[in-house]
Amino acid sequence: MKYLYQFLIIALITFISELLNYIIPLTIPASIYGLVIMLVLLKSGVLKLKYIKDVGSFLLDTMPIMFVPIGVEIITLYSAMTDFIFPATVITIVTTIIVMVVTGLVSQKIIRRDKENM
Repeated sequence: MKYLYQFLIIALITFISELLNYIIPLTIPASIYGLVIMLVLLKSGVLKLKYIKDVGSFLLDTMPIMFVPIGVEIITLYSAMTDFIFPATVITIVTTIIVMVVTGLVSQKIIRRDKENM
C-alpha cells in the first residue's frame, strides 16, 4: 500500500503539470512543470522525501530501459540521418558541456550560500 500511495503522489504531480502545460500557453514541456512543482514541494517541506523516495528510486532505476526504443529507432533510421549525424553530434557535445558547466557553477554557488548561512 505504501508504494501505491507514493506512486499516486508522483502521478498527481504529473497530472497537475500536464494541466499547467495545457492551461499556460508557453512552450515549456509538462515534465519541466512537474520538476519545478516537485522541487517547490520538497524544498518548502510540504512534501517529505520519505513519502516518494521508494517509488522515485524504482523509477530512476528503470529509466535506462526507456532509452532502448529510441536507440533502436536511431539505428533503424541511420541511413536517413547520415546528413545530420555530424551536426547533431557536435550540438550534443557542446550543449552537454554547457549544461555541465552551468550545473557545476550553480551547485557551487548553492553550496557556498549554504555554508555562509550555517
